[in-house]
Amino acid sequence: MNKMSRMQELLEIMATLRDPKNGCPWDKKQTFNSIIPYTIEETFETVDAIERQNWGDVRDELGDLLFQIVFYSQLGKEQGDFEFDDVVGAICDKLVRRHPHVFGEKDADGNPLQAADWEGIKAQERAAKAEPDAELSILDDVPTALPALGRAAKLQKRCASVGFDWDAIGPVADKVQEELEEVMEEALMVNVNQARVDEEMGDLLFSVVNLSRHVGTNPEKALRQANLKFENRFRQIEMKLRENGKNLQETQQDELEKLWQQVKCDEGNKPV
Repeated sequence: MNKMSRMQELLEIMATLRDPKNGCPWDKKQTFNSIIPYTIEETFETVDAIERQNWGDVRDELGDLLFQIVFYSQLGKEQGDFEFDDVVGAICDKLVRRHPHVFGEKDADGNPLQAADWEGIKAQERAAKAEPDAELSILDDVPTALPALGRAAKLQKRCASVGFDWDAIGPVADKVQEELEEVMEEALMVNVNQARVDEEMGDLLFSVVNLSRHVGTNPEKALRQANLKFENRFRQIEMKLRENGKNLQETQQDELEKLWQQVKCDEGNKPV
C-alpha cells in the first residue's frame, strides 16, 4: 500500500467514525470547539517527544496531530465549508506565494527576480482578507489564543517590522530594570494592591520577552528549558534526601539550599 493510499485510508476511517448510523458515539458528538483541547494536548505531546529525541514517539505523536487536522477537515466537509484537499491546497498555495524568491522567476544565472519579503506578503494577505473600508492593523492576525510569551514576542516582532523598536540592546535592558523596580515598589507597599502588582508583573514579563527577542532567544523555548533544568535539579535533591533517609517536609531551608548548590556543582563537574 503506497503513501497516498494510506492518507486516503485515514480520511475514510475518519468518515466512518463520523458516520451518523454506524460511527463511534464519541466521535459523532464532537464539534470544532470540543476538540480544541485535544489539539492543544497533541501539539504539546509532539513537542515533548521531539525534545526527548524519541523518534518513535515523534512518529506516533505526529500521527495523532495529523488526525486532528483530518478531524477538523471532516467537520468542515460535513458543513459544506471545506475538506481535506482544500486544506492541503491552501497551504501549498500559501507556501509558493510567500516564497517568490524560491518559486518565482529566475534570471539567466538562476537568481530570483523577486527578493524575499515575508512580512510584506503577509501584509498584502491581511489587506485582501479585510472587509472593505476596514481600518487595518499590522496586529490583526496575531492569534489571541497563543501562549502569552509567544504572543508577546509575535506582537513585538510585528511592530519592529515597521520600525517601532529600540535599535540597541541597552535601552531594552534598562526597561527590564525599570519594570522590576516598579514591581518591587508595588509589592512592598504597606497596603498591597494585588491588581497593581499583577499589572506591573505583566509589564516586567513583556519587557523580558523584548530582551529575549533582542538577544535572539525564543522566550517560550528558553523558559521550557529552564523549567526542565529546574525539574531535573529538584529531582536530584529529592533523590539525595531519600538516600539519607529524609524527606522534603523534614528538611530545613538551609539544607535544601546546600543540596541545590551541590547539585549545580555536580553538573559543572560532569565530563563533556
